Amino acid sequence: MTSPLSRLLFAIDPGTVHSGVIFLRGKELIKFGKVDNGAVLELIKNDTFDDISIEMIASYGMAVGQEVFETCVWIGRFMQAAHARPVPVPTRRITRREIKLHLCGTSQANDSNVRKRLVDIFGGVDVAVGNKKDPGPLYGVHLDVWSALAVGMTSLGIDS
Repeated sequence: MTSPLSRLLFAIDPGTVHSGVIFLRGKELIKFGKVDNGAVLELIKNDTFDDISIEMIASYGMAVGQEVFETCVWIGRFMQAAHARPVPVPTRRITRREIKLHLCGTSQANDSNVRKRLVDIFGGVDVAVGNKKDPGPLYGVHLDVWSALAVGMTSLGIDS
């Protein structure tokens, strides 16, 4: 049996029109970006990877808008595409609460706490992000890709 860290994971932070996506092998970022949801479906149908993890919407008793429901539709479409492959791909749904607890040790963490923790895991801002002249492994990660990275790191169980 192969180690989870040697498997190629496709992690998704779903949105209503675009989603943050990242392909990870352990702590190695293979490719990432914020892409149109139709393109995400094509990646799921045609790309090569071993597992998919998708951030899942969770109810906290607050009213939500149409965007949340639209995102739920896309989550279902992504999962359906993964299961419709000739060899279905294992999928895992990860809630924001799971991410906060895994990476920060508290459900009270916010997005900036999660981002800081991710940067720390990769060696701090100078090493992890770097700059144009000397890019680090997280150079170019932005917007919803941070959330996709958090989904992936949580799914893989990486916290240091």
